[in-house]
Amino acid sequence: MSPEPHATTPVATPGKPPGQRGEDVIHNIGYRNYDGPRLGRGYARTSLFEQSLRGAYGLGRSAKSKVLPMLLFAVMCVPAAIVVAVTVFTKAKEMPVQYNEYVILMQPVIGVYIAAMAPQAVSLDLRFRVVPLYFSRPIERGDYVGAKYAALSAAIFVFTATSVLILYVGALLAKLDFGDETKGFALGLVCCLVFSVLHGGIALTVAAATPRRGFGVAAIIAVLTIPYMLVSALQGIVASQDNTSAIGWLGLASPGSLIDGLQSKLLGGDNAFPRGEDLTAAQTSAYALLTVVLIAGTYALLLRRYRKAGL
Repeated sequence: MSPEPHATTPVATPGKPPGQRGEDVIHNIGYRNYDGPRLGRGYARTSLFEQSLRGAYGLGRSAKSKVLPMLLFAVMCVPAAIVVAVTVFTKAKEMPVQYNEYVILMQPVIGVYIAAMAPQAVSLDLRFRVVPLYFSRPIERGDYVGAKYAALSAAIFVFTATSVLILYVGALLAKLDFGDETKGFALGLVCCLVFSVLHGGIALTVAAATPRRGFGVAAIIAVLTIPYMLVSALQGIVASQDNTSAIGWLGLASPGSLIDGLQSKLLGGDNAFPRGEDLTAAQTSAYALLTVVLIAGTYALLLRRYRKAGL
């Protein structure tokens, strides 16, 4: 906004005649109202989504910020490339690792990436108290939460789906059955999508609870890894006691095992449960319902959190 020509009004200093040096002057700076185009909430949401997605890979930031996400991205993709090389050179009849299985096996790497990037998306805004600036017009709380949720989910999807794409390209290079591999690849992408949305919501909810990035990283690692380790141990114990019916129910206690059970039942994969125990119809319904509840619940918790943070 450019100021209009303004007038100055001389104010005589007490004890001095008007017009002499030393008099005070009031400057009437009349700024014009902005009358240009207003891009609105849609543009603000898109910009926030793009900025958050780029930030998840260090793009547009310092070189130091790119090291960790790019290193983890390479760690995620290199094993897939090795699997492809082995399949092609040995002329195997099928991939040694299936698409869904690869995502489940690489959960430790994915968990580190999520733990590092989720606090970067929200904790710094809370720490430096810039959230109220976002919530000044035109963007609203739902726009902020939706853009951050979508951006982190998209970043995790790219992180996981790229390695699945490498496996698919390798399968085609190895001249495996096109129809079977294409179907497996499509189901693998669905697995990556559900995994990304669920874990993105959980990670953002934990990260938004503290403005301290270090605390957020530690808390997310604990939430994603400790339950999975405990569930795996308990499943092994009940399997050794031939209590196979409890294996599936225990999987509800961990996000990782929850996705593992869903993909094995609904997406044609094999789970990592002891003895490869398949889910019953009741357990499958419980897995699907809990996944939906967690996704909706974390989104609702984020909205509630930013009703307070934006004050």
